[in-house]
Amino acid sequence: MRPSLSEYQFLAGGKIRELFAIDDEHMLLVVSDRISAYDHVLSTEIPDKGRILTAMSFYFFRKLAVPNHIAGDPEDDRIPAEVLGRAMVVKRLRMLPIECVARGYLTGSGLADYQRTGAVCGVSLPAGLVEASKLPEPIFTPAAKAELGEHDENIDFDGVVDRVGPDLAAKLREDTIDIYSRAVMLAEERGIILADTKFEFGVDRDGALVLADEVLTPDSSRYWPADGYEPGRVQPSFDKQYVRDWLTGPESGWDRASDTPPPSLPDDVVAATRARYIEAYERISGLSFDDWVS
Repeated sequence: MRPSLSEYQFLAGGKIRELFAIDDEHMLLVVSDRISAYDHVLSTEIPDKGRILTAMSFYFFRKLAVPNHIAGDPEDDRIPAEVLGRAMVVKRLRMLPIECVARGYLTGSGLADYQRTGAVCGVSLPAGLVEASKLPEPIFTPAAKAELGEHDENIDFDGVVDRVGPDLAAKLREDTIDIYSRAVMLAEERGIILADTKFEFGVDRDGALVLADEVLTPDSSRYWPADGYEPGRVQPSFDKQYVRDWLTGPESGWDRASDTPPPSLPDDVVAATRARYIEAYERISGLSFDDWVS
């Protein structure tokens, strides 16, 4: 018989995920259907989003075959029935205070930094790049993790060294670029461009670096269809950019610079966002979401 979630001690919660203690070595990572944008958790949830993110994370953790925090399968007996399909049993780690971002294309905050300085997080780039330009090679553009509700602070490599030391900083950069580059090839085989992504790492009891949290989901990555890719314009996407675009468009009536929270999402935006998340999972994994654990 499966335990109930109330039997586990609540440890911590973020915008999307919650952690519960299982024992001294393992935790339960539960993914909600909440969605965040511009440092706000929206009042509207996206149905099945937690299951989609969990399915995609399991797919990539297995496919990449790098040291990771997974400590059970999707139907592990330690997962309560009420969160089955959107939870995973994971190892306890000492999490590092760095968002490890890899970029192969110029967009989002990276484009804004480049337009101001000609560089992204201290990495100088060639002149003349535009929205969605492919970079000469992938770059490591880290951020320092912020408190809930605050914005992560982009930092340069020296900032990573200051926080975790030179050896670990070098390992973070190397692993981030390596994992991203391999994921790019997997996505290309499916007709998808992986423009950028972010990883989180922890350190286990033996001091080894371990990939943790979520990996290569539409929440943490920008996925674009390869068909029709054209630098110089914003690309259609399979991620939550659709929600961001609605929030900053005229229909929402929301001023991002104001102190007011974002409005609720209309039904059509919710449905379209859910469909994009499912399409991202199915196109990249080659699996049917209908077959995922429920």
